[in-house]
Amino acid sequence: MLDRILRVNMTHLTVASEPLPQEYRYLAGRALTSRMVFDEVVPYAEPLGPYNKLIFACGLLAGTTISCANRLSIGAKSPLTGGIKESNAGGIAAYKMARLGYRAIVVEGLREDHARYLLVLNKNGGELRRADQLAGKGITEKAALLRQEFGANVGLILIGPAGEQRLLTAGIANNDPDGRPTRFSGRGGLGAVMGAKGLIGIVLDDTGCAPAEAARPDEFAAKGREFHQLLLNNPQTGEYFPKYGTAAMMEITNAIGGLPTRNFRTGRFAGADKLNGEALYQTIVSRGGAGRPTHACMPGCLVRCSNVYPDQEGREVVAPLEYETLGLLGSNLEIANLDVVAQANRLCNDYGVDTIEIGCAIGVAMEAGVLPFGDEDAFLKLMEEVVTGTYLGRIIASGCVVTAKVFGVRRIPAVKGQGMPAYEPRAIKGTAVTYATTAMGADHTAGNVARANVKHHLKDGQVALSQGAQIKIGMLDALGFCMMVAPALKDSTILAELVNARYGSSLTAQDLEQLTRQYLRTEKEFNRRAGFTAAHDRLPEHFYDEANPETGTVFDITDEELASLTF
Repeated sequence: MLDRILRVNMTHLTVASEPLPQEYRYLAGRALTSRMVFDEVVPYAEPLGPYNKLIFACGLLAGTTISCANRLSIGAKSPLTGGIKESNAGGIAAYKMARLGYRAIVVEGLREDHARYLLVLNKNGGELRRADQLAGKGITEKAALLRQEFGANVGLILIGPAGEQRLLTAGIANNDPDGRPTRFSGRGGLGAVMGAKGLIGIVLDDTGCAPAEAARPDEFAAKGREFHQLLLNNPQTGEYFPKYGTAAMMEITNAIGGLPTRNFRTGRFAGADKLNGEALYQTIVSRGGAGRPTHACMPGCLVRCSNVYPDQEGREVVAPLEYETLGLLGSNLEIANLDVVAQANRLCNDYGVDTIEIGCAIGVAMEAGVLPFGDEDAFLKLMEEVVTGTYLGRIIASGCVVTAKVFGVRRIPAVKGQGMPAYEPRAIKGTAVTYATTAMGADHTAGNVARANVKHHLKDGQVALSQGAQIKIGMLDALGFCMMVAPALKDSTILAELVNARYGSSLTAQDLEQLTRQYLRTEKEFNRRAGFTAAHDRLPEHFYDEANPETGTVFDITDEELASLTF
């Protein structure tokens, strides 16, 4: 049961299965990718070179229909940050991977001949096939061709042209239950690592694979029902998220001055009511057609916080349209038009780039005067340059730090080389502590606290709040769960009980916390060996000196206070 690792050597074009080491028995998801990167990648390795490894891992409950438990974690040394990186996404790839019996897929070596390969996995094993015919095609076309060849029900893991070109914003997509290849592990430039290795995609065909039986099936079924009831009974996971999705966050952040606006210069956007959850919901419902305000991105998901956004004629434009994208490609650029943001999102998805990093980079370009803030036509024209690969487009697709260096901009909203998500750090200080202290670089998924009932603009208690969030979300990442289940969980007891029922183990909630703390320490240690110091665990200096006009606050948590956050 999820007891194998598949090793794919791109230098020698070999595919081999091996047993999961006993020491990895309870490691999965982000815990497993980070441990394997720590164990197998030399910290000073060139991220796009032969000694880096790209690791795909599913969670301990993957392959089942336990709600929200089929996230796919992808890890490597990041070409964007230079440190350890994990990025995860929903979709069906982890579900299929688990049914094939693999806890992890490790891709190592690389091709120097620029040939493109496809890894095809089924119940009989795996093989690498030449796939030069897919080179340069967008992710949408790649997925359509592969589903036509291998069947509509296969899982797909794909990079777009950005990954093939090894651009630093390149992400990795996998498909949702309807076949859309739009569930992205976008952060950290991991698509560039995949492209450097010559691997253009993975096909996961679980035809003929029977689901593994739980060690204690009756208990597993009962605990599954209990967990699902927790999700349905919680107002956020049972009602609010299914209706408004992640876009509901915009009302919160804008109200407290924490919505990035004008390259993070301020935290409140006058056009937020044209982008927020209510606006998104009403637009989708009124247009009808292919639009769906509620959508499940994983098998069995009850939260269903995804959506399908239609144009004015009801034709699908993009799925999903998320808060982070609305913030970085919307308010941060002073764009108050859902249709424009959706069109830009579609271009990013097909080219295979991270909407957060692209939004940060364009915000920097706007500050440099390359194009005006709020100019919809200029914004979409620049997006076309990104996907067609002009010199300016390639600069933007190299991320906000590179863009800032090229254009001489000093206000760079990034930590450890990675652009900030849609939470203004002077207004939401707990999340800013996470930006500074996580090994991941500026990453809200490492420990976001924006929904916590605290005074976010004050410094008191923010370090402890971030630490608790990093542990809680880190545990969900390690188990393969979506972070959206967090509001329904008072503690992690039910998670331990689900794992125990499936594997016949006797783990406690405290055991899960210790496993989480251990791998978080491992991530920090990898970065230390890669050359990171306390100087990297802080925000850009302008956030300390220049007040957010909407809150009147600066980021005032000291380096010593940040250094006190340990695991």
